[in-house]
Formats: sequence, structure tokens, C-alpha cells
Amino acid sequence: MQIPKDQILSLFKGQGDDAKAQQAESELPDTVDTDEHAGLLSKLGLNPAELLSKLGGGAGGGIAGKLGL
Repeated sequence: MQIPKDQILSLFKGQGDDAKAQQAESELPDTVDTDEHAGLLSKLGLNPAELLSKLGGGAGGGIAGKLGL
């Protein structure tokens, strides 16, 4: 699944983790593919399934709901 980097940055900033947001800004591509970039996400302490959940995935919410997943 592809996620805009801005959503990941917003997640970190919303959690008050500016250091992780800054790291993500410099290391992630503009569009993050959860399969292709799993290693980078892991380095940031993110599991792709947890990331989707934190972004409001499931039950028609968040990015997953918008993408019909």
C-alpha cells in the first residue's frame, strides 16, 4: 500500500515526536510503499500494519477507507 510521506510526518508530529518526523522527512520518499519500504519504516519504529491502523485504517476510516481497503 502506498502512503504519502506527509501523513507519516503528521503522525509523528501529532505524537510530539519531532525527532522522528525530522528523520522520516530526510529518509523516506515522497510516497511510501509499505512493502517496498518496510525496512525504512522499521528503522523509524513503524510496522506497516500498525502504521495503517494509526492512520485510521480499517472500518472505512483514514487512508485505508479512502482507498477502499
